[in-house]
Amino acid sequence: MRKVALLTLAAGFVVSAFLAGCQKPATQAPQGPGEPGKAIRIAMIAKSSTNPVFLSARTGAEAAAKALSKKYNIDIRIDWRTPPTEDGQVQAQRMAQAVNEGDDAVLISCSDASKVIGTINDAVKRGVPVMTFDSDAPGSKRFAFYGVDDLKTGELVMGELVKQLKGKGSVAILAGNQNAPNLRKRVEGVKKEAAKYPQVKIIGTFYHIETPQDAAAEVVRVMNAYPEINGWAMVGGWPLFTTTLLTDLNPAKVKVVAVDALPAELPYVEKGIAPVLLAQPTYLWGYVSVEKIIDKIYLKQNVPEINPMLLVRVDKQSLGKWARQLKDWGFTDVPEKYLKMK
Repeated sequence: MRKVALLTLAAGFVVSAFLAGCQKPATQAPQGPGEPGKAIRIAMIAKSSTNPVFLSARTGAEAAAKALSKKYNIDIRIDWRTPPTEDGQVQAQRMAQAVNEGDDAVLISCSDASKVIGTINDAVKRGVPVMTFDSDAPGSKRFAFYGVDDLKTGELVMGELVKQLKGKGSVAILAGNQNAPNLRKRVEGVKKEAAKYPQVKIIGTFYHIETPQDAAAEVVRVMNAYPEINGWAMVGGWPLFTTTLLTDLNPAKVKVVAVDALPAELPYVEKGIAPVLLAQPTYLWGYVSVEKIIDKIYLKQNVPEINPMLLVRVDKQSLGKWARQLKDWGFTDVPEKYLKMK
């Protein structure tokens, strides 16, 4: 991979120092304790195969598998078992199938932790290590988690939105899947931060199926029901993967701050509807997690239980740098005009 260039960010938001370290593999590979030529199959079970953030995580996982296969002279494969839509029970079923069919490890983002904890624990009992990313199952026997601090993420979303609203306004929270533990924590963080501002009123928290179309439809529905809303705290960027809100929201009247900043979302920054996006480097969900799994099951190294991912603040000033970063990570749909920005 090409080496990741660190972004110049506003205070309070930095790219994690390990971002640069997880890129091009070292030319001199350490000798691992595993057998040369051994095949390692990692089941990857994200929340939804239709959500672009998880497709980018898959791309990162497959890139890491390729790089580490070459580095250690082993055959690492990503066994993509993500359901088309969010369903914790289906995730549990697919995890059990992966274990029964001989996969060596499981990487999962939990749609509903309560529905997968039993299956995670059973997998570990049968000798198959499990790692979580994005959405954790902290009560389980998974060996590690990689993702953002969700409570802090919610606080940061609300803090940025308050700045855009100049300290007062009527705010709606867009919250995705009500059963997702990571999203519940983010909503908690939004409300905690909003409580600091007496002139900020939370109109409500609105859940929806996590597809771009369903999310955009929910925003339009809520705006029609509560026309006084002038701010949206989006704990995920679901509706910004469509162009619907580019015309349905007036940037002079409504401001959005959302988590994630993939190529399809960048026009919302340019137009001023979403002056700030807090990007999760979702490609690294896959890349870093696969590195951690190989550290554990092949190199027999100790892996920290919690592996933090830091958010990247994306606004008009950093739009060009972030666009180029996305392209470096292999995204082919980054609009050319953003790549040419300073």
